[in-house]
Amino acid sequence: MITIINYGLGNVQAFANLYKRLNIAARIASSAAELDGASKLILPGVGAFDHAMESFEESGMRQTVDDLVLRQGKPVLGVCVGMQMLARGSEEGTLPGLGWVDGQVRRFDANKLPPPGRLPHMGWNDVIPRNGAGLFAGLERDSRFYFLHSYYFDCASNDNILATSEYGIEFGCAVRSNNVHGVQFHPEKSHDFGIRLLKNFAEL
Repeated sequence: MITIINYGLGNVQAFANLYKRLNIAARIASSAAELDGASKLILPGVGAFDHAMESFEESGMRQTVDDLVLRQGKPVLGVCVGMQMLARGSEEGTLPGLGWVDGQVRRFDANKLPPPGRLPHMGWNDVIPRNGAGLFAGLERDSRFYFLHSYYFDCASNDNILATSEYGIEFGCAVRSNNVHGVQFHPEKSHDFGIRLLKNFAEL
């Protein structure tokens, strides 16, 4: 059962609705007890890094999710700030991240952005998978996703970068470490491309 983690941040219903359209079983969990039986997890997120980490801790689900991901090896997909939470930390805040993927979240340098150097990076952008398997099966060419962010995931190892995009600099917009996956863009807002990616996650 795909389980969407509801800790108060992120449009969890949008993910549930997409999986319903795909006729794939999914549910929303708002407590540790509701995580029971999860086969895959989605960790959405919007807003500031520290607020997201605090909200996740206060939800009472952190310890159970840690166990599912780290001990039981359940696949997890972090989305937007949910991806940034996978890192060791972020320049946006002071709290430690989950540390499931080695790296730091960094703010885009406005001086390196295309004129007029606006943040956040908002709108549709090309995504270039490094491997057309897994999350990006069928998305090897001409895939575009919807972004809304001012910070990016700076992986400690290039081996953990699944896909890249460009906004002034090339940055990793999708990461993976074993059973842990993350995407900076919003698949739930990315029409057919996002639907295909979420279907791929269900089929991992």
